[in-house]
Amino acid sequence: MATPPRTTLAPWRDPTLDPETRVDALIREMTLKEKIAQLFGVWVGASDEGAEVAPHQHDMEEPVDLDDLLPDGLGQLTRPFGTVPVDPALGALSLMRTQRRIVAANRFGIPAVAHEECLAGFAAWGATAYPVPLSWGATFDPGLIREMAAAIGRDMRAVGVHQGLSPVLDVVRDARWGRVEETIGEDPYLVGTIATAYVQGLESAGIVATLKHFAGYSASRAGRNLAPVGMGRRELADVILPPFEMAIRESGVRSVMHAYTDTDGIPSAADDELLTGLLRDTWGFTGTVVADYFGIAFLKTLHGVAGTLEEAAGVALAAGVDVELPTVKTFGGPLLEAVEHGHVPEALVNRAVRRVLLQKADLGLLDPDWTPVPPALANADTTAGANRLRGTIDLDPASNRELAGRIAERAIVLLRNDGTLPLAEAVPRRIALIGPTAETPTAVLGCYSFPVHVGGQHPDVPLGIELPTLYEALRAEFPEADIVVAAGTGIDDGATEEIADAVTLARGADLVVAALGDRAGLFGRGTSGEGCDAESLSLPGAQGRLLDALLDTGTPVIATLLAGRPYVLGRAAEEAAAVIQSFFPGESGTAAIASVLSGRTNPSGRLPVSVPRHPGAQPSTYLASRLGHASEVSHTDPTPAFGFGHGLTYTTFDWSDLDTGSAEAPTDGAFRLSFTVENTGHRPGTELVQLYLHDPVASVVQPVQRLIGYARVDLAAGEKKLVGVDVPADMASFTGRDGKRAVEPGALELRLGTSSTAPRLTAHVALTGPVRHVDHHRHLHAVFRIGPSTSH
Repeated sequence: MATPPRTTLAPWRDPTLDPETRVDALIREMTLKEKIAQLFGVWVGASDEGAEVAPHQHDMEEPVDLDDLLPDGLGQLTRPFGTVPVDPALGALSLMRTQRRIVAANRFGIPAVAHEECLAGFAAWGATAYPVPLSWGATFDPGLIREMAAAIGRDMRAVGVHQGLSPVLDVVRDARWGRVEETIGEDPYLVGTIATAYVQGLESAGIVATLKHFAGYSASRAGRNLAPVGMGRRELADVILPPFEMAIRESGVRSVMHAYTDTDGIPSAADDELLTGLLRDTWGFTGTVVADYFGIAFLKTLHGVAGTLEEAAGVALAAGVDVELPTVKTFGGPLLEAVEHGHVPEALVNRAVRRVLLQKADLGLLDPDWTPVPPALANADTTAGANRLRGTIDLDPASNRELAGRIAERAIVLLRNDGTLPLAEAVPRRIALIGPTAETPTAVLGCYSFPVHVGGQHPDVPLGIELPTLYEALRAEFPEADIVVAAGTGIDDGATEEIADAVTLARGADLVVAALGDRAGLFGRGTSGEGCDAESLSLPGAQGRLLDALLDTGTPVIATLLAGRPYVLGRAAEEAAAVIQSFFPGESGTAAIASVLSGRTNPSGRLPVSVPRHPGAQPSTYLASRLGHASEVSHTDPTPAFGFGHGLTYTTFDWSDLDTGSAEAPTDGAFRLSFTVENTGHRPGTELVQLYLHDPVASVVQPVQRLIGYARVDLAAGEKKLVGVDVPADMASFTGRDGKRAVEPGALELRLGTSSTAPRLTAHVALTGPVRHVDHHRHLHAVFRIGPSTSH
């Protein structure tokens, strides 16, 4: 029998070659138009008339002609599941067919990268709605967030998605900013550790994670979305950049998204020192930099640093932006003309397309055995009618819901408790549930959850997931109680007409649960979310008046917040029987709140952001220097009602036996501490050990204290454990006057506490020796050691 002829693969198709060789061979064969085509996405089905899900969405102006574009190839497909409600199986089928069309149309058979939002779960109809990132921060539990991200990634990968536009690493600087709900908190170490864990989980499922927004977006003046940023270089280096640095060093992240904002007059999309000098040359990042939606065109329309779209394309490409999202505007015809006219070197196009194609090679999109059939349809008859596939893919299975519930329970923060909680031993006979979030299913969702982000534009389409209201959750948790309900007022309508009736219900009840909070939305359609900034941190609308009226009844009041940011609680901070803070806790959130009320769950969440005492004492975070704290020369007091890291449980803990070993260490050394934590209560619980550094004297002004480590310590009743922690001297480093990061000799305090306002043990130590400069290879973590139980 004759031997069949051997098929010779083109070099870029040969998986036995290294990716660089494959990609370089492919680029040599591509025309300029084909290379540029890999540098933009297309948003099929998005409206070009409004701003439903993206700022300045109407700037798209002209519909995209796919028949004209596809012969040259296509870099990305934008939001195939998150643009309109679509059954997951039908969405996967449509994406599969689109990929086949793309591959067939271009002469190299290169598929597109499909990207989606996944800020609080896969942003697709019917997918699990997890708690928002601010709740991730409240868990202080990177392992749990890594588990969640892996589940999100598996769901995305199953239906053919390659890239997720998460997580957000912006550090909260002003809680009036509408996007606080999308952040992890106000501390860079907490943000960095939680975000890094999220990236690790997402990447473990084969999804390209995207760090955003690089960098400074959250420091906009007056908390206004997309406003200028005026911070200094040290604030940028020591507060804003560390979470990104940690994620790039430790997570395997493969993409970064530039921020919309300009810092000191330099837009991020045009900042070569940021996107190339720091990100790539210093930190060694090798992935792709993608534009925030329409961000390159904004260089012309909003920032005024480019006079034409051609100039905008050239400036962004030179700075280091590789891919234009969400759809082609500047990196198409304008960039082509700029290169052909000699205004932009083709070498910059080659640089960007090489990064894009290397990532596609990494995803297997250049391999000869690549298939457009997603795993979820691998065993399906995709030639059958679409209706036969409808409902065959479940993106909200029981395992997801259980995981969402665990996160929600761990994220709930008990701010205050006079002993009324838990209710298990004395369930009130009559509970008055009063407030505008009592019977609103979507009150648990953030602005990037699918039912809010997209579903709000399609009111006739079912939510796609079960969202029990707080009323339904309380009825299920307390079946023997008589629960009466009233709104009292709206979220932000300012209505007061129904407060009197609510007060009557409260007076006739044994307990009041005040259901307060936000309505997530976009661009003014909510009280929290992108483009929904607050002028003050008073509760929206007339909710503050309702809460005061309920307190006046004399009936015990448990204030319960379903919110996207911290709000001033007024008298309730000191007069309420209890205060429960949840940050948009997702589809299982109301059940989690009910379980905390009953005591079935012992709360262990801690505040990722401070709760202000006064609505106008902003911007402020616990990271303020001495001049940022209360003083005798200002009548404005920024002292919070509840500080960063605060949270109560239903048990008590004792800390003792601090051992500092040697109280001195060289500037290239480390301190080793140990102490004992004991559960002195009658039920199991979790103590969150927080380690803060106080530097009394430094060459530049420092925050009074900053978090440098934390650990969750689970203890049974009566149990105690030895907790050890190694603290590298690098953790005391900061950016000096010369712009270099240094460890300086001198006295330090290592404060071990239950929050930023409640130190339990303090180690007075000192660094000795010369000033030591450190870089991005420095130690980033204090290392905790939780010993075995020493008694039970």
